Amino acid sequence: MKINTAEFVVSNSDASKCPNEPIPEYAFIGRSNVGKSSLINMLTNQKYLAKTSSKPGKTQLINHFKINLNWYLVDLPGYGYAKVSKKTKSTFQKFITDYFDKRRQLVSAFVLIDIRHEAQKIDLEFMQYLGESAVPFAIIFTKADKVGKQKIASLVADYRKKMLADNWEEMPPYFVTSSEHKTGREEVLDYIDEINKDIFQNQNNPI
Repeated sequence: MKINTAEFVVSNSDASKCPNEPIPEYAFIGRSNVGKSSLINMLTNQKYLAKTSSKPGKTQLINHFKINLNWYLVDLPGYGYAKVSKKTKSTFQKFITDYFDKRRQLVSAFVLIDIRHEAQKIDLEFMQYLGESAVPFAIIFTKADKVGKQKIASLVADYRKKMLADNWEEMPPYFVTSSEHKTGREEVLDYIDEINKDIFQNQNNPI
């Protein structure tokens, strides 16, 4: 997929106030220090579309970016580890779960995971929540330039082992990426493109 246009549309903390257009949405979420903004900028080939920060927890709203005028990339607040108050963190969780529970335009979530670390309980629990909520999702492993190929294979295998142990039938689709080297960019965009083609061609199943 070629990205011709990418523009910020709206930020808010209420899923009911998100754009009402009947076009596909893909939500990106992960722990607050996983490199989500850098990944979004890499995918859209823009340096400053999503704001990056040295401080975890910068994203505190539901951010909608319209891509190629026909689908939305949604940047959600990170879960866990953000240096915010318990009250603020509780508010984040409320509108995140509201978004996943109520957003009918949502086609797939992408759960971002830092490839440098072994399988984390918080990531496994969040993916379990998505599975139990029947929310389709894929995994994006980030920061692949920080580790070697053998280590990447070992860490992906670790996630597969633990997910299968948690009664998953199979590991969801996954992508290994590096924002620094643009690794995985085409694979992620092609995955979205294939889903969009199926949606747009199937007039009997509008969003």
